[in-house]
Amino acid sequence: MTIVKNDAPAPRPRGRPRAFDRDEALAKAAETFWRLGYEGASIADLTAAMGITPQSLYAAFASKADLYREALDWYQATVGASTAAALDESDALVALTRVLRESAREFTKRDRPHGCMVSTAVLTCATENEPVARHVAGLRTTTLALIRTRIERGISEGQVKRETDAEALARFIGAMIQGMSVQAQDGASAEALSSLADHAIAEIERHRA
Repeated sequence: MTIVKNDAPAPRPRGRPRAFDRDEALAKAAETFWRLGYEGASIADLTAAMGITPQSLYAAFASKADLYREALDWYQATVGASTAAALDESDALVALTRVLRESAREFTKRDRPHGCMVSTAVLTCATENEPVARHVAGLRTTTLALIRTRIERGISEGQVKRETDAEALARFIGAMIQGMSVQAQDGASAEALSSLADHAIAEIERHRA
């Protein structure tokens, strides 16, 4: 009896390839962008973190820029949600205080990149990435508007002095958040940022009615 050795490869399974978990992949992409920045994160970095191929990335998210926009949305809906929650406080100055104190804590957590993914993102970029930079700047402008609106509401409700410049105070808080983000990325501890926040909070309290 003659035995014929079959060295032919086994047939590949038919059907569509196994789908990946889009939400999980998006969270991994967001963390990669957060850690490396938009321009610093390559497609190779992103696909390695997400556990998918470049073809799957483009099929699911269309482009690196579109993936980044979705990653920013993910960040604001998860990590960044604490700011919106803080601004819901019934007392305007308590709300602003909570924004700063929670920023000090959130920006320095050990299990993820330090700083804020939005407040210090894409401040400078190559010309071809300007649409992305404008998008991120728009997110920062929206946050400033929310803070200003909360201060204005505090003025109308008698919690904040009527002579307070809501725009200037909102920009002061925004500048503190951006500065804390930079310092967190440079290695500042939660304690150091909390101390910094305390100085800003003392200034905010001067506006209590």
